[in-house]
Amino acid sequence: MKELQRRVDELIRKMGGYWTPSQMLTALVEEVGELADVILSFEGVKGVKDHDKLKEELGDVLFALICIANYFEVDMEDALMETIKKYSARDL
Repeated sequence: MKELQRRVDELIRKMGGYWTPSQMLTALVEEVGELADVILSFEGVKGVKDHDKLKEELGDVLFALICIANYFEVDMEDALMETIKKYSARDL
């Protein structure tokens, strides 16, 4: 995960730098909405199932999350490991 964060940071810096936190949050919400549309297609609610589109939208959401984590200097791997521990202790 650290390598992914480094690669995203490198790309963002080449593109001119990070957006403001509120702009990045807005982008994340937009990407989650697009992911929701794709998931609805898999549930037969609307649209046509498209695995490639699902993969694309999951990638977009992860990219947006990594941008926010990088901006606030949060190690995503550490954050995820803490969440796994929390759920394991609480829900098992």
